[in-house]
Amino acid sequence: GIPATFMVAQAAHETGWGKKAIRMADGSNSFNLFGIKAGADWKGPVAQIATTEYVHGQPKKMVQAFRAYSSYDESFADYARLMKTSPRYRDVVASAGTTKSAHEFATGLQRAGYATDPAYADKLGRIINTTLRMQRSQA
Repeated sequence: GIPATFMVAQAAHETGWGKKAIRMADGSNSFNLFGIKAGADWKGPVAQIATTEYVHGQPKKMVQAFRAYSSYDESFADYARLMKTSPRYRDVVASAGTTKSAHEFATGLQRAGYATDPAYADKLGRIINTTLRMQRSQA
């Protein structure tokens, strides 16, 4: 239910257009395109990395566990599953298919707690709009 352009833009944002991919301890690729953390229910491999989280609006460096996958396909599939099955993202997914607004989608993700960065919605919205412009210019 999420437009492919929105998903690709989110992957671009989360990986710094592929330049800041989450790496495993041995330097290999975690294939985590969406910055999905490994919560207590995650049974797969993890990549422990230093990241910046915002706590009470203040940036804090900390080490977090992120999900690791064996392929990009697996990363997209897990993202889609998370978005579809998590109650916290239900409204975001429901409106994503009906809205063309990058800002609405990005704001919905931020409100649902996808990221702690207070500027996440603005940053993601700009990247989605960039990918939409690129897509239109290719048509």
